[in-house]
Amino acid sequence: MNFSSEQELIDFGKTIGQALLSELSTSKQSKVIELIGDVGAGKTTFTRGLAQGLGVKTPVTSPSFTISKRYAFPLASGKDGILSHYDFYRLGEPGIMTEDLLESIAEPHSVIVIEWAETVDRILGNRDIYRITIKSDGSRTIKKTSIKDE
Repeated sequence: MNFSSEQELIDFGKTIGQALLSELSTSKQSKVIELIGDVGAGKTTFTRGLAQGLGVKTPVTSPSFTISKRYAFPLASGKDGILSHYDFYRLGEPGIMTEDLLESIAEPHSVIVIEWAETVDRILGNRDIYRITIKSDGSRTIKKTSIKDE
């Protein structure tokens, strides 16, 4: 898919978030999303749209310096879901963040978005991967793949 503006990328993320919202309402599992792309590719922009689609009311900002951020969103059941956004760019080793990530993955009705996931790849299991590429004209392409444990 091709995106020529930041708003198109946000709208795409919003569509994914809305689809996940219905999926989370009928499942007690979490949903893991890995984002791959260069610095400035639009990973956090995509996550902003995803959060909007889920119904997050708090502004979403990059967790580059805090490593993780959490946002609540309402589910149809009246319970809250949790969006956990991780950025492991600065970590050569995830250390204690591995435990934090595993706790997030174990939470029902949660969405976990991970940027720069190479250091935690071995613990992620099932996930959707969105690879965002910047083209020479400044537009973006996104390619989705999935990893499913057998």
